[in-house]
Amino acid sequence: MPTSPATAPNNASNSASNGAPPAIMLELVDEHGTTIGTAEKLSAHQPPGRLHRAFSVFLFDERGRLLIQRRALGKYHSPGVWSNTCCGHPYPGEAPFAAAARRTHEELGVSPSLLAEAGTVRYNHPDPESGLVEQEYNHLFVGMVQAAPAPDPEEVDDTVFVTPDELAERHASAPFSAWFMTVLDAARPAIRELTGPAGGW
Repeated sequence: MPTSPATAPNNASNSASNGAPPAIMLELVDEHGTTIGTAEKLSAHQPPGRLHRAFSVFLFDERGRLLIQRRALGKYHSPGVWSNTCCGHPYPGEAPFAAAARRTHEELGVSPSLLAEAGTVRYNHPDPESGLVEQEYNHLFVGMVQAAPAPDPEEVDDTVFVTPDELAERHASAPFSAWFMTVLDAARPAIRELTGPAGGW
């Protein structure tokens, strides 16, 4: 289904009157994915971590290659590592699907030509480099992209389309995000349905 970028909710908690950057709030959830509150983004990732809602996007070209990104070096969490097409957190009250479409456009300058839900996965992944913890209830999405990425350099350092074999080679030789294999494996049934047996996923 076609998607278009969504806008962030106009939350008072996301505004700042003292000139400081607005606090980014995340939606805290229980083990069933039910919203139970909110927390500031960095505090939710401090050990031991607080379970919060997240999303992960996997976009493919017409040849069945996966678009992956290397996170910008200036990011405070997992800088300079490779990861899936896009990942992030919905604003409190924002639908995960809308957040996934919005953030993909913000980071990569493209909108998916197709985007579909691919289930959820719950995980707890400490990041050894930053010391932060990913306690996430993650909504998965798979889809297609037809336009060339135009990444925001503050968010994305590099992008590349890879086949399964090329991904395996890169994964063996370059650092990837702590959550990458967990979300990829959880999304594989939907990825195979999208790309077909010849895709090799």
